[in-house]
Amino acid sequence: MKPLIPGDAASTALAAHAVPDREDQSLHDETLTRLRDHIVEGHIPDGGRIPERQLCEMLGISRTPLREALKVLAAEGLVELLPNRGARVRPLSERDLAELFDLMGGLEGLAGRLACENITEAEIAEIERLHYEMYGFYLHRDMHGYFRVNQEIHQKIVEASRNAALKSTYASLAGRIRRIRYAANFARQRERWGEAMREHETILDALRRRAGSELSDILFRHLRNKRTAAVEHLNEGAPAASEPA
Repeated sequence: MKPLIPGDAASTALAAHAVPDREDQSLHDETLTRLRDHIVEGHIPDGGRIPERQLCEMLGISRTPLREALKVLAAEGLVELLPNRGARVRPLSERDLAELFDLMGGLEGLAGRLACENITEAEIAEIERLHYEMYGFYLHRDMHGYFRVNQEIHQKIVEASRNAALKSTYASLAGRIRRIRYAANFARQRERWGEAMREHETILDALRRRAGSELSDILFRHLRNKRTAAVEHLNEGAPAASEPA
């Protein structure tokens, strides 16, 4: 095969095709992130239809990238695709929430135990950095920033378990409850936010000491507290709003 020479016709054609690919991927990633945040932050109610035309105008995109992003969110469990009828935010019943939060608590508890066996000092330092970044968002009442970093901390602990099957199972469930984790316990926002921050202090402390059994129990209780808040929120029928998880 003739090698590509910079500046010749073949290399120029290849470069011309490579740029749109990168641009398309960037558009896809941005659309996916903004759409996920829009749904997680409660701008569309549980069970509500996805307003494609309105979202296309808001995001400044055509329906093709929007629908590609919806396919990803459906795979994450955040939305449901309706045959020939668009998509809707996936509704969750009280039983769904109870079962999902307990299962997530079990997974995070196992992840914490394994992480204490496998985590490196560099990884602990990175989680500690994220913890203090999250604390800054807490002090400034920036719930969006707090939630984003909070989820990153939990993900880092799961990754430190060095268990691919656990990581895959966790990812398949996390999307389904991400929205309710964000919105839960709105009526008791300040109380719950402070409690969640204190729980994260104990998580970091146990991780630093590599106290696997202790961290496992803390993480399970942490998710059990979220479950209680989520079920209360669902039963109250409160509008989704700013509550950390």
